[in-house]
Amino acid sequence: MQLAPGKPTDLITDLNAKMSLEAKQKLTKLYGLDRPWPIQYWEWLKRLSKFDFGKSFKDDRPVIHKILERLPATLLLNFLSLSLIFTLAILIGMTAAAKKGALFDKLTTLFVYLGFSIPTFWLALLLMILFGLKIGLLPISGLRSLNFEELNFLQKAWDMLQHLLLPVSVMALTGLAALARYTRSSMLEVLHQDYIRTARAKGLKEREVIFKHAFKNALIPIITLLGLMLPELIGGSFIFETIFAYPGMGRLGFEAIMSRDYPVLMGIGTMVAFLTLLGNLLADMLYALADPRIRYK
Repeated sequence: MQLAPGKPTDLITDLNAKMSLEAKQKLTKLYGLDRPWPIQYWEWLKRLSKFDFGKSFKDDRPVIHKILERLPATLLLNFLSLSLIFTLAILIGMTAAAKKGALFDKLTTLFVYLGFSIPTFWLALLLMILFGLKIGLLPISGLRSLNFEELNFLQKAWDMLQHLLLPVSVMALTGLAALARYTRSSMLEVLHQDYIRTARAKGLKEREVIFKHAFKNALIPIITLLGLMLPELIGGSFIFETIFAYPGMGRLGFEAIMSRDYPVLMGIGTMVAFLTLLGNLLADMLYALADPRIRYK
């Protein structure tokens, strides 16, 4: 951040023609930017040990307050995206593996390659133009309408659902394509195992063979990929929350980048690191549920 062009004081000093050189120097000293960056970082680490993220350069508000205001919206967006990815990708991958070489398998393969190839920010803009401007079916920005407080409970839920539909769908696309293909590969590997042939030879129904015997053993690599998707989604929220003007942590981070608000950026970086570790921890815990041979002491 220190190597990036511009300084946090530029927005204040460059727009004020009456700002003297002495005043600029005092402002730089007030923010502690006159000291070497290793010392600045050490001071930040000492504050962080007390759970103090400092104050924003932009409005002098505590960073933790600004993050906590935006964090629920980002968690909601990522939770819905992960739920959509997990549910649809596993169903698509399992069905494609069970019907290898069939028309459904070929169509899903095409869908996967399209999901990998299409730039999601470009797709987001196209969907905004189509559903928001041309058809006028869905809102294209924010999380709530202007008259949100005047609505009843069901109307509020429907209003938020409409606002979430586009960002959740676009965020989930790449992860859905990746996990669907990964699920298919994992299921195909399991379906060629000896115990699957034995289960079929015993006369078990194909549905029981797929869901009871094959699926649980194919879950381990899928859980690993899901644990790695959480930081990727949070990183992607910087782009999508900005495109959709979504009031989340990603948009706050983008605004902090534009204004060189170092304390906010450092706070968001810390939160992203924490959520990444949390995602890996949840993946490790799910291993034990999926495979009874794994036990943690």
